[in-house]
Amino acid sequence: MAAGRRREYLDWMRGIAVLLMIEAHVLDSWTRAPDRDTDAYGVAMILGGMGSVLFLVLAGVAVALSAGSKLRRSGDAAAATRAVARRGLEIFMLAFLFRLQAWILGWSHSPRDLLKVDILNIMGPAIVVTALMWRAGRSAAGRRTLFAASAAAIALVTPLVRSLDLSGLPDSLAAYITPVAGLSNFVFFPWLGFVFAGASLGVLVDGLSTEDHERRLNQRFAVAGALVVTAAAIGSLLPSPFAASSFWTTSPSYFFLRAGAVALAIALAYSWNARFNRDRSFSPIVQLGKTSLFIYWIHVELVYGLISRRIHHQLTLTQAWVAYALFTGLMLACSIGKERFVARRGVRTLDAALSGAQVSSATRR
Repeated sequence: MAAGRRREYLDWMRGIAVLLMIEAHVLDSWTRAPDRDTDAYGVAMILGGMGSVLFLVLAGVAVALSAGSKLRRSGDAAAATRAVARRGLEIFMLAFLFRLQAWILGWSHSPRDLLKVDILNIMGPAIVVTALMWRAGRSAAGRRTLFAASAAAIALVTPLVRSLDLSGLPDSLAAYITPVAGLSNFVFFPWLGFVFAGASLGVLVDGLSTEDHERRLNQRFAVAGALVVTAAAIGSLLPSPFAASSFWTTSPSYFFLRAGAVALAIALAYSWNARFNRDRSFSPIVQLGKTSLFIYWIHVELVYGLISRRIHHQLTLTQAWVAYALFTGLMLACSIGKERFVARRGVRTLDAALSGAQVSSATRR
């Protein structure tokens, strides 16, 4: 039965997101200034940025899978909602703990940086809201429709919201809605929409009963994703109805292009794993995916912190790619070591709890 078993192709997708996350951060932190103006660096940053999209979409998928699993076990939709929402609150608290750690270790000397809005700050509340929406949907059809409509609505209102004057709000609150210099790495608009889009996909996956159904659903994901990407690409060439919209930041076309690309990528991941990973006892990418929160936590300090300060903005782009490959190997070794330690100690970490629901996170500093 498809329902109830672990879907390793989603772990594999999270592993790909980890690779993209590390790539973006290593190149951003260690590449020297002259190479940052090249087309190759720009393309690498666009590719690396897809890691954040993947993490948020998969967080939405996780809400639907986790809530559905808990509902089947307990028969209590309210309890399932509370359990998933609690995970979102834990992630939100981790965001501030992470910033406190960075401040103590010397990344900055300004207490204002403790309020910086990064992807965990967005993901945590997004999971809470998505869990509440899952409860409000009441049926699979109602939930997927609600999530899909909400994702589209977020994309369409983003240009309008991002043009609002929020000077009357404290910067620490406004930074969650519109970009505030020095505080906003991520904002709810449009990033919240990716969690809703993932939840819509997750409701479909959660309703599967056989592997054949899962295969056919992923075929539909591939077709639908390709169609959405094509339509979004065509739409991006047309005059925008939003006067203040920018393609790379607030454009609905760019949102739908990325959302469609993720749906297509999930289908490709399913096909790849069905063909090549089914009988493998170990996959490095799946391993990274299962410990993605742990990798996120340690790699950002190593890449941006005092340990690597001597090579910050000092490497050529080629050297940075080599460093990325070596650093990824180090992260894989840390991931394996962490899991072995936890297995010996019998400790249930937050990463393990979230991994079981296919939730993960990433950040851009």
